[in-house]
Amino acid sequence: MSQKPDHLKDIQPETVSMQYATNDGVSLAYEREGPQDAETVVFVEGIGYGRWMWLWQQEALVDEYQTIVWDNRGTGDSDEPDGPYTMSQMAGDLEAVLDDAGVEQAHVVGASMGGMIAQQYALEYDRARSLTLMCTSPGGPEAEPVPEETQRRMFDVPDDLDERELRRYKMQPALSEQFMDAHEDLIERIIDWRIDSDASDRALEWQGAAVQAFDASDRLHELTEPCLVIHGTVDKVVPYENGELLARGLPNADFITVHGGPHLLFIEEYERVNTQIREFIDDV
Repeated sequence: MSQKPDHLKDIQPETVSMQYATNDGVSLAYEREGPQDAETVVFVEGIGYGRWMWLWQQEALVDEYQTIVWDNRGTGDSDEPDGPYTMSQMAGDLEAVLDDAGVEQAHVVGASMGGMIAQQYALEYDRARSLTLMCTSPGGPEAEPVPEETQRRMFDVPDDLDERELRRYKMQPALSEQFMDAHEDLIERIIDWRIDSDASDRALEWQGAAVQAFDASDRLHELTEPCLVIHGTVDKVVPYENGELLARGLPNADFITVHGGPHLLFIEEYERVNTQIREFIDDV
C-alpha cells in the first residue's frame, strides 16, 4: 500500500514558466498552472510574503482549476517601485495579472493583506466571481488593530539576529508554538523560501502603509459576490474580531471559525482550509 504523502514534510515549490504582467510600468511576476479550460482561482499574498505561501492550496486545486499565484509589487520576482503603496495600486496589479492571463472571471482567494487587496479589487473591477477572505479585516474605525507586540516583531526587530533568526523571529506570532516545534524541518524550509522571496524591509514598510490606510468598512455592502470568510480564534496578527466584523458587513458571506487557528491557518490547518475553499468555490 502506498503511503499518503505528508504535505507538511514533503511539499516544495516547483517553478513553472514564469509570466509577467505590467501595471503602470511595474513588472508583476505570476505563475499559471492547471487545465486551461477550467475556472480560474487566483491567490493574493499577505504582507511581505512570496508565492510559496499558497503551496498547499495550489496543490489541492490545480488538477481541477486553473490556478494563478503572483508576487505583489515589492515581493519576490515582481518589481519594487518606490512607495509607499496603496491598496488601489495593488488591486490594479491584480487586474493587470488577470488581464495579461486572459482571465475573464476568477475566484479570488486572499489572506491577510491579500484579503484586503481582494476586497479593494472587487470594489474597483468586475472579474471577481467569488471572494475567499482569510485572516483579514475590512479596516475602518471598528477594526481591531494589529497587536503592538506583533507590530514590534514585524518592524522593530533586534539588531543582533542573523538572517535566519530574523525570519523566525518575525514569523512566531503567525504560527502556534506547538506547530513550529513539531515541524522544525518545514520551518527551516519556510525560512529558506522567505529569504529567497520576501519583500525587502523598505517594501514591507510600503506595503504596511497600504494596510494601515485601508478602509472598506463603509463599502462592504457593495461586495455582492459570494464570499467565504475564514478566521482563526488565536490569530495574533489580525485579531479574530476582524473576521466577525467583515462577515457581518458582507451581504452574501459565509463565516467559518477555525478554533485554535493562528494567522497562517492555511498552512497550519491546511487540510481543513483546503476542504472549505474547495467546497465553497465548487458551489459558486
